[in-house]
Amino acid sequence: MSGTSLWAAVLAASLGCYLLKLAGLSVPAAWVEQPWVARIVDFVPAALLGALVAVQAAASGQDLVLDGRLVGLAVAALALALRAPFIVVLLLAGAAGALVHVLFG
Repeated sequence: MSGTSLWAAVLAASLGCYLLKLAGLSVPAAWVEQPWVARIVDFVPAALLGALVAVQAAASGQDLVLDGRLVGLAVAALALALRAPFIVVLLLAGAAGALVHVLFG
């Protein structure tokens, strides 16, 4: 990618972000204060985070990959279900993923 096209992409993305922010601020307050909107908005961050975790755990580029990341994710989910402290969850998930990587490549 040349320098000119890179700057064009950066400027286009900046303009797009600005327009998206402006669109969000332009929504009338009466629409945002509806109870059903508030319920939906409460779930959006969790849904986006779940989608991000799923993509990062099971994909590499365009390929579906089953490796230590899924084992680490499963161990982390189990540790969270057992109410382990967050640092313990991280250490267990990292150790499980690394162990699978070492054993199975």
